[in-house]
Amino acid sequence: MSNIAEKIAFTPERFAKAQEIIARYPEGKQKSALLPLLHLAQEQYGWVSEEVMDYVAGLLNILPIEVYEVATFYTMFHLEPVGNHVIEYCRTGPCCLMGGEDVYTHLKQKLGIDTGETTSDGKFTLKEVECLAACGWGPVFQIREKYYMNLTNQKVDEIIEELSK
Repeated sequence: MSNIAEKIAFTPERFAKAQEIIARYPEGKQKSALLPLLHLAQEQYGWVSEEVMDYVAGLLNILPIEVYEVATFYTMFHLEPVGNHVIEYCRTGPCCLMGGEDVYTHLKQKLGIDTGETTSDGKFTLKEVECLAACGWGPVFQIREKYYMNLTNQKVDEIIEELSK
């Protein structure tokens, strides 16, 4: 293991929480705790590196590939460092029909970055997602658990200004 991997460990509080989560499942079914443990890890590190995924695999006594399969499937897990605010915007048909392409073009220009990039100040990362299940309120983007709906260029400007403070 590299020196980086040796430093990966939950804080004592998160380790206790991880043990509590793992204990919810019967012996031999600890893999069921994978999603909550990945969330704990992402809360601590901001993203889930291979070393973090290996650490989680060790806690659950499963193969690292089993963690990689899950972490790479769900867009909610960040596999690279991200900004303080990850803006996940819906790129599917309903949002596009409601003006999403223009709004997202404006958002990219406003931040000076493209999808998958982070602003130089580390505040914002843009991430394209398939569907945010808010088709009637498009265009839509999500930052953490909060949805921003019926977006216009003006609303985008206001949101970015507020989050930049």
